[in-house]
Amino acid sequence: MYERYIKRALDVVLSAVGLVVLSPLLALIALAIRLDSPGPVVFKQKRFGKDRKLFEIYKFRTMRQDACAQATQHSAAKGDPRITRVGRWLRRFRLDELPQLANIFRGDMTLVGPRPEMLENVEKYKLQLPDFVYREKMKAGLTGYAQIEGKYNTTPEDKLMLDLMYIESFSIWLDIKLLFRTLTVFFRADSTEGFDEET
Repeated sequence: MYERYIKRALDVVLSAVGLVVLSPLLALIALAIRLDSPGPVVFKQKRFGKDRKLFEIYKFRTMRQDACAQATQHSAAKGDPRITRVGRWLRRFRLDELPQLANIFRGDMTLVGPRPEMLENVEKYKLQLPDFVYREKMKAGLTGYAQIEGKYNTTPEDKLMLDLMYIESFSIWLDIKLLFRTLTVFFRADSTEGFDEET
C-alpha cells in the first residue's frame, strides 16, 4: 500500500518539475501551433481513468480544427490528412503528450500506467477482450510497457497483454526503470506509426 503513496508523491514532484523546466519548450510549441493552423493550442478529450472515472485529457492539438471538433473521433491512420504540419513533428517526438503533465499533477493520471483509451474504443475493446476491464484497476499513465515495447498501432490484444503485465508486476523500482526506458522511444521513428486505413 505504501508504494501507492510513493507513486503519487513521485507523480506530483516530477510533473511539477517537468512543467517548470519545460515551460520554454511548451511556450514555443504553443506558438508554432498557433502560427501553423487556426484553432485552440490544447486539445481536450474525455477519457476513462481508474474505476471508470471520467476525466479530460490534455494534448497539444496536432490535427485540423474541424477534425478535432467531430462528434466521433477515430485513431490516426498512416498519412492521415487531418494531421497538421506541426502536428506531424509533435507526434514524431511525442511532444503532443507533454500537457498531460498537468493531468498528472492534478491526479487524473500517473506517470507510468496503462494509456487511457478513447471512449469510442473502450466498449468495443471490452466486447472483444473481456480482460480489458482489469486495466481500470490502475490509474491511466503517460507511459508504460505498451508505449515502450509497442507502437501507436500495436494491436489492442498486444497492448492489453503489456498493460496487464505491468499491473501484475507493479513496483516503484519498475516505474523508475520504465521512465528511463521511455527516453529511448523518442529515437524510434516507427513508434508513432499510425494505423492502416482498413484497421
